[in-house]
Amino acid sequence: MQQKIFEALQQELMQAPAGTYAPYYFRYLGYRENLSAEISDLRANGIYSLFTKTVPVILKNEYFAGNKKSLFCEEDPFILNCAKRTSELVPQRGFRTNADHYAPNYDHILTVGIGGLIEKIDASMQTHRNCPEKVSYLRSMKKTLLGFREMIANYVSAAERCKEDPSFDRERLQFIIDNCRAILNAPPKHFAEALQLVWFCHLAFLMEGRYAMALGRLDQYLYPFYKADIESGALTDERAIELLENVFIRLQGDTVNICIGGQNVDGDCQINGLSRCILRAVRGCNVPGPNLSLRYTQNTPDDFLDECLETIGTGLGYPAIMNDDVNIAALKQYGYAEEDACKYAMVGCIENLISGMQPPWSDGRFDTPRYLDYIFNEGISKFNDSVGLHPGNLKDISSMSQFMSLYEKQLSYGAREYMLNFTSRNNGINQAYFTEPFLSCFCYDCIGRGLDINNGGSIYPSVHGVGLMGIGTVSDSLAAIEKVVFIDHAATLEELRDAMNADFVGYEELHAKLLEAPKYGNNDDFVDKYAVWFLDYLGSLFKQFKTRDGGGIYIAAASNISNIRAGKIINATPDGRRRGEPLSDAASPTYGRDTRGATATINSLSKPDYTNVACGSVVNQKFSPSMFTPEKRKKLMALIKAYFKKGGQEIQINSTSREILIDAMEHPENYQNLVVRVSGFSAFYVTLDKDVQLDILNRTQQE
Repeated sequence: MQQKIFEALQQELMQAPAGTYAPYYFRYLGYRENLSAEISDLRANGIYSLFTKTVPVILKNEYFAGNKKSLFCEEDPFILNCAKRTSELVPQRGFRTNADHYAPNYDHILTVGIGGLIEKIDASMQTHRNCPEKVSYLRSMKKTLLGFREMIANYVSAAERCKEDPSFDRERLQFIIDNCRAILNAPPKHFAEALQLVWFCHLAFLMEGRYAMALGRLDQYLYPFYKADIESGALTDERAIELLENVFIRLQGDTVNICIGGQNVDGDCQINGLSRCILRAVRGCNVPGPNLSLRYTQNTPDDFLDECLETIGTGLGYPAIMNDDVNIAALKQYGYAEEDACKYAMVGCIENLISGMQPPWSDGRFDTPRYLDYIFNEGISKFNDSVGLHPGNLKDISSMSQFMSLYEKQLSYGAREYMLNFTSRNNGINQAYFTEPFLSCFCYDCIGRGLDINNGGSIYPSVHGVGLMGIGTVSDSLAAIEKVVFIDHAATLEELRDAMNADFVGYEELHAKLLEAPKYGNNDDFVDKYAVWFLDYLGSLFKQFKTRDGGGIYIAAASNISNIRAGKIINATPDGRRRGEPLSDAASPTYGRDTRGATATINSLSKPDYTNVACGSVVNQKFSPSMFTPEKRKKLMALIKAYFKKGGQEIQINSTSREILIDAMEHPENYQNLVVRVSGFSAFYVTLDKDVQLDILNRTQQE
């Protein structure tokens, strides 16, 4: 993008409009038209009003219309307060009840257009004419689309009015007007029109209050428009990048995942010219968001992977790199057709979802190290304020296999407790009452079935992910118990309990022995076997459960930054970790304990069977910026390719030096634009909590 326009648009986006941010007010205006309407009609009325009664704002430096500034209003505070109370009587879904974290079926609307979707709804109403409930729901879906179309028309009118203001660029305004008019009814014909329609859809989801709505496989569903325009001479790569940047710069502050690459059902790599443009646009924006993910295949071109590494080396941390072979194999275990499994994208951070074919995502955290505490403290964790199974007397545990049996029983109990917590929340709403008429228009085959996305409309059922925390902490702890207690006989389990409950104060010699035991991440089978067991056993535990509509319970080797919070309330652990310190991060070894270099680390990381991990995993690695020269990138590329060939699932890389991070903590004013990879997302380093900054700082820096 022309640098001046880019910087000016950034400033415009940051400027807060006058008034109050009040999306609920615009819904309220629709609700009050008929407060006794059927629930889906009531919701549709609110969405229709949200789309049509907001006042469009055209920015002077944008190429694409649409932003959340339209959700501000200057209504009297008393009226706003009353509107909020009324709006809250029509409650909305949350993350645990499948509200967002979704990859919409953008293919469909780009193929048939808004008018085509409306025609399909009309045809489905005729098909289901003898089923009043379905006809009623289809009518509510249609009303939201009519509102969506009117919203676009309102932006056309607003852009026309801006022509009277000489401070606006008339050519840019006409570009907006032409693109918006083209998509009011008909499907888009050109790249810019298709991108404008996708952006309007995403904006509509934001207006509804949805978070982490993925753009999915953007390089696949926009490619036909890009290809046609490139071949006709109507578009250049430079212009495509400029237009993409104009959209991407709006995605700061939301975990909007864009997926590029991957293979089709025939195994062909689908990297194309648009994939490269998207990568360069993300790099050009250089902000935390969108969340770019590369689906890596054995056929991914080396020059493209090298460009990805070059982008990562800027410090941006994008893209995260996913192993297609592992992810597709993991998804196929849940009964998806191979063709559909090949269409998966990521939502949120790294979570795998079949795009446009199943309800929105949900997940939770399962802090596995906590269940060690129950064995040592008679089924009670005072530090976690929780209770597990009573394990019996520590003196009666005479072997490592006996200890493992008790730990498995604790984890099994914990899995059932977790599922009770999840199902009570997920099932705790009336699915027919919490309908999603607009979102359902973007899921196959809600229109054909005449059903809501969360109530039988989607081809596949909902799924839920269990984020397993502490694979490194647990593996190191079990190895330490085996080595120190059962092989070396350097301590008893009772002495180990007393040391942990004292946070190792007064037990320094035992603490040193625990720290000297083998650690995960060093290619040592003595400890790595526990990481293999970890994913095998926990995968088998959660596979026995289902969601409310019969979908799978995935496991994830991911924790976002919850390992920090969980560590604060978990007792000291047998690996030598002190009370309150973070647990190991996601699928990574415990920071600072993988001391034998990157090759040993990836050898350890690739031993577990990640086809058990259908949700996805997060492996955080930190490399010195000096590793990103052209010659050294070849070595890094070889390392990543070997890791994936051996069965690794995911890797994401920070390229920052320890010295810079320390200086940024001491002098944040000098590092306002320093972007780092946190977990499944990137962020400006100086905006992070100190605990998170330290967690990133303490990651092992590979040279």
